[in-house]
Amino acid sequence: MTIDVVDLREFYSRRLGIVARQMINRGIRERWPRAEGHRVLGLGYPTPYLGLFREDAERCLAFMPAAQGVLKWPTGRPALASLVDEFSLPLPDAAVDRILLVHALEMSDDPAALLREVWRVLSPSGRVIAVIPNRRGVWTRTDSTPFGHGRPYSRSQITDLLRQTWFTPTAWGEALFMPPYAGGWVLKSAQMWERAGAALSLPFAGVHIVEATKQVYRAIPAKRERARLIPSLAKPVLVPSSTTVTRS
Repeated sequence: MTIDVVDLREFYSRRLGIVARQMINRGIRERWPRAEGHRVLGLGYPTPYLGLFREDAERCLAFMPAAQGVLKWPTGRPALASLVDEFSLPLPDAAVDRILLVHALEMSDDPAALLREVWRVLSPSGRVIAVIPNRRGVWTRTDSTPFGHGRPYSRSQITDLLRQTWFTPTAWGEALFMPPYAGGWVLKSAQMWERAGAALSLPFAGVHIVEATKQVYRAIPAKRERARLIPSLAKPVLVPSSTTVTRS
């Protein structure tokens, strides 16, 4: 089930959404500290996180699925956000170097088809970061945040999905170890929750942050047909019999 873009904007304007964005941004920045010279694409609802790359990237675009809706981004500047068909992105092959998926895979009706389209537009040396709700996390058990909507994933499910769509997971991280409550004490202790959860490798983080690379040389399944061998008979030749009498 896709959440509306208006609800997403409202969540990220509240205190809980602001803190969640800060925690997730830290995980993204650990994987991609720089974006100079790169073409960066965000897919889903990535605008709260694309500010990390907008100033130093060669170009930075936000694509939002038609079922979700689109909002102008950035505010007060020429628009860099567009409404798209997530299964047919308006880009040529190998057009971007970095793709950030946020509120995308868990909301998609066909996540495998979405990732194959991501594979198409990603350059051979490109990288993908996907922020995906953790199936075991507390955030998926309440629908008061966007991370409680759609389909959450376990790490093994994400790995299988990426490999089926020609990606190789290369790095893992987690964020949102704090409970999804807007109480003052929870928000004030968010940093402590994150440090403790990461140090102890606790399994109930709100989201997975997985980085993956593109498999350029992938195996293509082929259907083998059984060949039925039929002996080929040479054209018959009449051989003279030894009893044949030659008449002069």
